[in-house]
Amino acid sequence: MPTLEAQARRERILRLLKQDGQVRVADLAKALGVSQVTVRADLDALEREGRLRRLRGGAVLWEARRFELPLEVTRTLHAKEKEAIGKRAAGLVKDGDVVILDVGSTTTEMAKALSPTLKDVVVITSALNIALLLENHPGITVIVTGGRLRPLQHSLVNPFGTLLLEELNADKAFLGCNGVHPERGFTNTNLEEAEIKKAMVRAAREVYFLADHSKLLQVAAAKIAPLSAATRLITDKKAHPEALRALEEAGLRVELA
Repeated sequence: MPTLEAQARRERILRLLKQDGQVRVADLAKALGVSQVTVRADLDALEREGRLRRLRGGAVLWEARRFELPLEVTRTLHAKEKEAIGKRAAGLVKDGDVVILDVGSTTTEMAKALSPTLKDVVVITSALNIALLLENHPGITVIVTGGRLRPLQHSLVNPFGTLLLEELNADKAFLGCNGVHPERGFTNTNLEEAEIKKAMVRAAREVYFLADHSKLLQVAAAKIAPLSAATRLITDKKAHPEALRALEEAGLRVELA
């Protein structure tokens, strides 16, 4: 049994992890006023409990991610990082493109960042909030996928959610996810939305996944696609170097926003 002091220290480590998705040994030692040896022992103990995943020089949060949060909540988490990712992804959309935009807080930031000078762009989306966001853009035609409405994410799913996607040959698809893992690939919390995402992957020539650093090395319940299905992952500069190395060694191209 850990001492009360050790328990308090480990709870603080977990709070910092939940706040930022990752921690570094040197930063923890300074924040907690203990040696790096003590911090490493704490991280090792928390990993044995299944609370985190150890990386060289630090750790990342390890969650099964079974529970889904409303879009209005997720958009406040790592907001600056999502905005940066969205802007980088928006820059990939060119005049004349047929683009698929997935539901989610990061793809919403991408929709906000699309250039007002774009011309002859078609956006197909399963997200009602994104459709409404883009309805007055003079250079974009918006098409919604159809299907049943999920209020939690303002998204459209089966039945009938994949019919339109099966008839498409889009230039680019931009998808969100809840987990990116070297072995498990891209995964999602909600099984119904995972079906739509799979159809989006099949429908596009280029596939870009947008995921902030807290999603790296995570595994959610529903499979979307292997890493090989992605043209590129766009994440943020807070991503842990060890996580990036593991994903790149597995063959994934990664871009930092």
